Amino acid sequence: MTGIVGSALAQIELSKLITGNQTSPESIAAIHYGSEGKLIWIFYHAPSVRDPQTKEKRHIFSGPGALQADGTIWRLGADYATVLHTDADLDIGGLAVPKGEYTLYIDLDKGNWKLIVNKQLIDARRGRPKWGIANSKGDTTDEPSTELGRTTLTMGKPATPVETLNIALTRTDVTHGKLDIAWENVTASVPFTVK
Repeated sequence: MTGIVGSALAQIELSKLITGNQTSPESIAAIHYGSEGKLIWIFYHAPSVRDPQTKEKRHIFSGPGALQADGTIWRLGADYATVLHTDADLDIGGLAVPKGEYTLYIDLDKGNWKLIVNKQLIDARRGRPKWGIANSKGDTTDEPSTELGRTTLTMGKPATPVETLNIALTRTDVTHGKLDIAWENVTASVPFTVK
């Protein structure tokens, strides 16, 4: 899969996103459309609910003491920012996304999540892929000037808690699909159309 995905990259080399961090291992969701195989993939680092050092369960979302507080921007994973690559123009929940590469974030907005599609891939100061944390205070990237846009996610709860972050792309027909996110006590999804 790495060879297939690596050959499709335009701006980000997949190997530059690999950290080797086994507490938040690299993961990829990929799907293709059409006879020409228009590839869509999301590369992310998948943290667990359990703290890597103490092995204690952490409270990730919603309410007091949550690791990712309501009203903040989450990098949708760990380590480097999560990257979306698409060989096709997309409509993600009403947001037009031209073919190319983007970083993805989530505006937690008090439980009414919005997917942020950001145009910034490279940290201009370091010349490397964008890290999910933007500054020394630990604030996660919220740079509206670099955003392509935001779209609302449909929220839900998993039947059982999800230990490790999971992002999935599912085909629903020949030109449509769904992006699903699940972690801890939350699920979020948005439909997309391949143009």
